[in-house]
Amino acid sequence: MIPVVSVVGRSDVGKTTLIEKLLVELKARGYTVATVKHDVHGFELDKPGKDTWRYAQAGSDVVVISSPWKLAMIRKMEEEMPLDQLVSRIDGVDIILTEGYKRGDRLKIEVTRRELYAEPLCGQEDNLIAVVGDLGVEGVPLFDSSDAPGIVDFLESRLELRPRGERL
Repeated sequence: MIPVVSVVGRSDVGKTTLIEKLLVELKARGYTVATVKHDVHGFELDKPGKDTWRYAQAGSDVVVISSPWKLAMIRKMEEEMPLDQLVSRIDGVDIILTEGYKRGDRLKIEVTRRELYAEPLCGQEDNLIAVVGDLGVEGVPLFDSSDAPGIVDFLESRLELRPRGERL
C-alpha cells in the first residue's frame, strides 16, 4: 500500500511551500511522488476558450486531454470523492502527499505559524505525526520549515520508506 501523508494547517501557514520543499527533497533521493490538493471552494483547471473547456461547456461529463508526456482528466462530480477512492486510483509512486484533508484519518503533518494562529488544529489523536513551524504539540516531533531533509529523514524512518529502485 502506498503511504499517504496529509499536510494540514490553517490558511496562509505555508502548506504548499512545505510540500514543494518536500517534493524537491524526495525527488533528489529518487522517490516517485504523487500529490493531491483538496480544494473545498471548487476550482477551474481549464482556460476559457481552449478545446477541453469548450467540450465541458458543451456538456461533456468527462474531459480527457492526453499527450505523450501528460494526461489530465476532468470529471463532473455529484459529490466529493473520498480520499481513499482518489488514492486507490494512483499507482506507480512511492508516496502520496496531500494538501488538506485535516478531518481525514491519514497520517498528518501540521504546518503552524504562531503569528497567525494561537494553537494547532490537530493533536496526536488526529494521527498527527509531526509539526512544522513554531507552535508545537506535546509528544509530537517539531521541525523548522526550512528542514526538508530532516522531515524526509523522519518520514523514511517512520514509514520505512525507500525508493522503488531500492526495494528488495
